[in-house]
Amino acid sequence: MSMDKPPPPLMALIGGPQGAGLETSAQVLTVAYATLGYRVLASREYHSNIIGRHSYILLGVDPARVPRGHRYPVDVASFMDAESVFTHYKDVDRGSIVFYDSDVDNVSLERIVSMETETKRRLRRELEELGVEPTVVGVTKYMKSMGVEVVGFSYRGLLSSLRREYGIGYAEARRYISMVVAASVAKLTGLSLEELEEGLRYRFRSRPALVERNMAVARRVYSHLGNVAQIALPEPQEPPDHYMVMTGNEAVAIGKAVAGVGLQAYYPITPAQDESFYMEAHEDQTGIVVFQAEDELAAIAVATGAALTGARAATATSGPGFDLMIEGVGWACINEAPVAVTLYQRGGPSTGLPTRGSQEDLLDAAFAGHGECPRIVVASWSHEEALTDAVEAQNLAEEYQIPVIHLLDKFLANSVATLPPPMTTSFQIRRGSIEPRPGSDYRRFALPGPVSPRAFIGDAVMWYTGDEHDEYGHITEEPETRIAMVKKRFAKLDEAARNIPEEGVRLHLYPEDADPSGLDMLIHSWGTAARVTAEAVDMLRRRGLRAALVRVHYFSPYPSRLLSSIAAEAHQAGARLVNVEHNYTAQAAKIAAMKSGVVFDTHVLKYTGRPIYIDELVEALMAIHEKGLKEVHLGHGA
Repeated sequence: MSMDKPPPPLMALIGGPQGAGLETSAQVLTVAYATLGYRVLASREYHSNIIGRHSYILLGVDPARVPRGHRYPVDVASFMDAESVFTHYKDVDRGSIVFYDSDVDNVSLERIVSMETETKRRLRRELEELGVEPTVVGVTKYMKSMGVEVVGFSYRGLLSSLRREYGIGYAEARRYISMVVAASVAKLTGLSLEELEEGLRYRFRSRPALVERNMAVARRVYSHLGNVAQIALPEPQEPPDHYMVMTGNEAVAIGKAVAGVGLQAYYPITPAQDESFYMEAHEDQTGIVVFQAEDELAAIAVATGAALTGARAATATSGPGFDLMIEGVGWACINEAPVAVTLYQRGGPSTGLPTRGSQEDLLDAAFAGHGECPRIVVASWSHEEALTDAVEAQNLAEEYQIPVIHLLDKFLANSVATLPPPMTTSFQIRRGSIEPRPGSDYRRFALPGPVSPRAFIGDAVMWYTGDEHDEYGHITEEPETRIAMVKKRFAKLDEAARNIPEEGVRLHLYPEDADPSGLDMLIHSWGTAARVTAEAVDMLRRRGLRAALVRVHYFSPYPSRLLSSIAAEAHQAGARLVNVEHNYTAQAAKIAAMKSGVVFDTHVLKYTGRPIYIDELVEALMAIHEKGLKEVHLGHGA
């Protein structure tokens, strides 16, 4: 079996100190490429300190579709400082181009005070084994010997000329180094100065003076790179037309606005806070009241209270904050309150890796809390799906009067992607069973349910407590009532399972026409790990390996029947069943075994806080196929 091989997305890397403007560089480049019709995925990896430690951004640029992940080696790398040279010297290869500050040539590894001791020790050992002098010039010579084109540029000279020309101080001049790396990547990938300026005008649309100064920097960089061969980008397959450039946080915020959310309560925590910050910045356009509570337990309490009054309400948090919200989730559950929680996963436990990604909170989202609390759990894999899932989370919460946990991860939250504007007319707003005229005998928790007509606080007399209750909400410990109420709450999931299709909604097969009985390998994954896996599946199929991806989208209600059927058919045909996740304990595989009886032969796991890269995943899957490995732990990434 073979498939025509499309050109791989161009991959670029820009690296520098945290707080030095890398995000601005990525925004400028993303908009510049998108303006021409290219599809872009820009992912930010940053240290958890405020300023100084090493951070970097990977940009994938494709003429046809948004890249589904990133790969190494990169085609172009541009570095702000010496630490970036040491950190990423192995991320380039023959044919790559590296742009760096030649003024740091004589900086040794030992002089880099911002680098973690463990990282420095590892790099010292690697360079010694390679016989490379542990200085920037030593590393650049090594890269050249490997077929990498290395181009030096005096940043000090550029800063001096800026200071003279504009009469600015050294600290202000250094801010323009972010434009140096952006301009170098733009020039080396064939963008004209005018095309780069489009990105600048978007980023600094209210500050034309900054556009002028940044363009002065760009012209110097372009002049310096005049004779360096460029890496050609294929022509875009579609005209630029209309497009959106957004992060995963922004996609969820826009989805909530489309859904008609009236109140968002939150407490700031990385990486969830950017969603609420974005909503705050656009309160005038959306009408959403954004309320910063004193902590996460207060945030979910505020959101739940708003939901009981009839507002569509939501909150957003990350792992440590979700732990604090659990009591509130239980309260919403027993009171059948329609509240949606967006849970952005990061590395744990405790504070863990606060700015790095993971898929470690799946079991937490599905089962956390004392007692038995039914909830709907949905996990997005892309920016577009994050937006549509945010809308659907509100619908499901109100339709079934149940908490909904919307799972994303840091990799999706903090990456920037281009996507077409959604057709808002295609969205439905479903508010479920509402009682407009509750009488004097109104029973908020009327049996048998499972969904009782809902009146809003102020429209009728009703009781809400954290205790078990009867149909009116009065506290009771009567066994028969307890049985009826527990069954009522759990019947919501049974009804949701009947109404939400398994195929193409709760579970997705990729390619859609894959025949499970004709596979060599069936790969199970979820969230952003599944996006990378989909790309790996395409590459494996081009190599002649009959592979397919089965992606779980809803973990509650779970697609038990369909997953069991697909896996059984593939297993009977002799296919190896492989699970791919961003955690150590294979959490999605545990749920699969519990809910459907499917047990996977092999696991590919990564828990460094860095994303799974396409090349390392393909290599791992090929090794599993050829050597029969039972478990592979991935570790690539700075």
